[in-house]
Amino acid sequence: MKFSWIVTDESPQHLRTFLVHKRISRALLKSIKFHGGNMHVNGVAMRANAMVKKGDSVEVTMPPEPGNPHVVPKAGPIDIVYEDSHYLVVNKPAGLPTVQSTSNRTDTLVNRVKAYYIANNYESNVVHVVTRLDQDTTGLVIFAKHRFAHTILDQELKKHQIDKRYLTAVEGLIEKDHGLIDEPISRDPNSFIKRQVNPDGKPAQTEYWVLKRAHNRTLLEVQLHTGRTHQIRVHFESEGFPLVNDPLYGSMDEKSGNLMVGQALQCFKTTFYSVFDDRNITVEVPYASQITELV
Repeated sequence: MKFSWIVTDESPQHLRTFLVHKRISRALLKSIKFHGGNMHVNGVAMRANAMVKKGDSVEVTMPPEPGNPHVVPKAGPIDIVYEDSHYLVVNKPAGLPTVQSTSNRTDTLVNRVKAYYIANNYESNVVHVVTRLDQDTTGLVIFAKHRFAHTILDQELKKHQIDKRYLTAVEGLIEKDHGLIDEPISRDPNSFIKRQVNPDGKPAQTEYWVLKRAHNRTLLEVQLHTGRTHQIRVHFESEGFPLVNDPLYGSMDEKSGNLMVGQALQCFKTTFYSVFDDRNITVEVPYASQITELV
């Protein structure tokens, strides 16, 4: 896969500096150098320490990506909401894991996406997971189609620049129409899976807006400002409002369990910036009826 740019900066600079400004990470630069990629300036092969000036044409060929034999393609339905040459956004159903685990290595969203890539003869069959959801959470999952695109969105994630909005229903009536839960989160020392609010944990912020109150439940739109594991579930449980039908942080409700699989949580909207198209990409799906019907 090739990418090209024209240098527009007035001052000469090292090729390495120019490419880092184009969001090619130093780790990816090293991979280009040692694993089959190359860099050309005005059609001539150059090293990263070469100088480039205004008007120069820079072309980078990415190294081939070796496939992962441990990810077996699995034909299965995937609900594609957005796709371009660099990114794929899929609406994941509840009950389907995003990635493989020791208990499920054959039928996850990753396995299905790999089968989709192969069926469509994509240049690379490597599945780059940018965002992920818990098995029983439904909604939007972002995949990058190549390592460069993945590197860029990883940088955006670390800077909390990918906007993710969720729909949830919680037990109890939240009085404030709008609020921010700002509580650090750490692992629960008594569980391999669970997390907990802990003063010694990592910073975590969850903002919410009330959509509806009824039947001693509250329907909420939630925005994550950080991305800690189980963050929404942990934060609302810590405030005394566990998610409806959450078997890990709340209590199972027989009636709700008949309506849906797992906790009442959906990632219904996400926005991220694509450097390849120089635009923000917003992807959105309707509120999940199995959640709105709970309140």
